[in-house]
Amino acid sequence: MIEMTNGTFFSRALCVAAVLGIGIAGATAAEQGPTTALTIYSSAEPGAIPPELYKPTPYGPRERSDLPGYAFVKQEREVELQQGRSTIRFTDVAAEIDPTTVSFASLTDANARVLEQNYQFDLVSRDKLMERYIDQVVTIEQVAGDTIQTFTGTLLSTSGGIILKDDKGGVQVIGQYSNAKFPELPGGLITRPTLVWDVATEKAGTHRARVTYQTGSMTWWTDYNLTFTEGRDANSGLLDVGAWVSIINRSGASYPDAKLKLVAGEVHRAPKPAYMRRGMPTALAMDAKEAGMGGFEEKAFFEYHLYTLGRATTLPDNSTKQIELFPAAHGVPCEKVMVYYGLQEGFRTFFASPMTDRNIGTECNKKVDIYLKFKNEEKAGMGMPLPAGRIRVSKLDPADQTLEFIGEDAIDHTPKDEQVLIKLGTAFDVVGERKQTDFAVDTHRDTMDETLEIKVRNHKSEPVKVIVKENLYRCLNWKIVEATHEWEKADSRTIHFPITIEKDGEVVIQYKVHYWW
Repeated sequence: MIEMTNGTFFSRALCVAAVLGIGIAGATAAEQGPTTALTIYSSAEPGAIPPELYKPTPYGPRERSDLPGYAFVKQEREVELQQGRSTIRFTDVAAEIDPTTVSFASLTDANARVLEQNYQFDLVSRDKLMERYIDQVVTIEQVAGDTIQTFTGTLLSTSGGIILKDDKGGVQVIGQYSNAKFPELPGGLITRPTLVWDVATEKAGTHRARVTYQTGSMTWWTDYNLTFTEGRDANSGLLDVGAWVSIINRSGASYPDAKLKLVAGEVHRAPKPAYMRRGMPTALAMDAKEAGMGGFEEKAFFEYHLYTLGRATTLPDNSTKQIELFPAAHGVPCEKVMVYYGLQEGFRTFFASPMTDRNIGTECNKKVDIYLKFKNEEKAGMGMPLPAGRIRVSKLDPADQTLEFIGEDAIDHTPKDEQVLIKLGTAFDVVGERKQTDFAVDTHRDTMDETLEIKVRNHKSEPVKVIVKENLYRCLNWKIVEATHEWEKADSRTIHFPITIEKDGEVVIQYKVHYWW
């Protein structure tokens, strides 16, 4: 007799399944000394995974497929094969497996052939058990106060409640029930997702087999933790840089003592149908300078980077694990950069045709943005490929020796010897002001002239350096005809005025731009 309690999983059904050999390897697979290797890819955007994507809701766990990422699983284990054809069952596979990616190979006999392979996922559950016993006799128990009522009859329906027909032809409708009893576990139901192979070999005995497949609902990202120390002046400093890998496993399987690899680079995948499409994989990269400590070791791999953990690690299902990505770098020189971008955000664009409306772009943004800039080079204590990820910056408060958070940003993949620019926020004591002082359009000659004035004030007790950024957005053709300060051409439509503002001082920039079309 199989019993099932409403609202709970049924341990007796599991016991019977084990006795019957349903969904377990049984005598056909001797699971001696299995090994597991994982290569994880991520489709997470830089900045990690929002908790709402993987933390349970008040109504239960989220769908596994909500998690943006995937992994390739490689497992080796001992199996027993008979001469001729044998059936092999593997049960400890991920629930999010892509069955079209499964492969099985004997490492003992290269001539062994897989005749058929199946992925069985019709898992036993309360509803499926009830459905399997339609038109068969079952026993239903219902709690009524301190007593238990028992109903036995032929199960007619489970839709909207339990409908039974007793041996006298009467029909009973049972809304809520506490327990159900079945004479036996029906065939075809299994307790765990199972891979089944029909294998042919001439070599009987113990074989070392390798199984590989792809699973969804695994992802990883990088979190950088930086500590900023001020330098000799207000525009420089030093950084201590540390990085951690965060891995989420919701694939439906656990991976004990697994070899772990992470792939860095934009690995293309064939597009999925619209109703299944997820983000493109964004894998990450890093270098470990102390591989002997079991950290990550980086190497070039095709046009990507491969990062291998130098020790085994366990990734339980429904878990988040953090691993140090590389030893912390200390004393990395950095520069504090302030940028005044006087245009309002809505006008930070370019137009294909001349914009002759004098009021376009005249609204002023007064905030001055703060950035930290450092070069990812070896002589600065860095020089490793930095993966896309979230980067947090803190500063030590000497009053009580505590670290205080001062800003965070997301960075994209950054190769060695490239600069890293981190936006921290906006300055409190440095403000800007931008206004148009003159404007003229000559419709006969197809020309336009605009004069602008930018003021930047420093209320700090020390000098600061500021880059004043200006977009020449009104027309493709332009020329600066007058300017009170030196300027640099950043691109075809952007110029920079690098200025230094003394303590409690102000710098006023005026320039005139001539457009033609």
